[in-house]
Amino acid sequence: MIGLSVGLVFLAFFLKKKSQETGVQFCYLPNCRVLKDLRSKPLTYSSQAEAELAAKNLDSTDILYVLNEGDVDFKKSDTKSEPCKTFIINATLKSNDIEMTFNNCREEVILSEIELK
Repeated sequence: MIGLSVGLVFLAFFLKKKSQETGVQFCYLPNCRVLKDLRSKPLTYSSQAEAELAAKNLDSTDILYVLNEGDVDFKKSDTKSEPCKTFIINATLKSNDIEMTFNNCREEVILSEIELK
């Protein structure tokens, strides 16, 4: 038991240091995995999303914040659609609740809709 405990502490210390140096994230929960996948692909905007970004005074840093800190609403999302899965992400941004709809395609991610609540 003592050896196992020392090994687990060493492993936790080693992995923590490794992740800080390389920026690697260990995502095991569904929310984290979806957000990481969305961040890993090029992001494009639909014409509707571009208009909403301009009207709501939002920019790419706000979108990045939502992709880092948001919560995926799996009940509203369509994870089975083809060719692009649709994910709805909720976050609190600038004291407002915001809901963004992303289409996760094989090669890119499309921001299709933005709604302030």
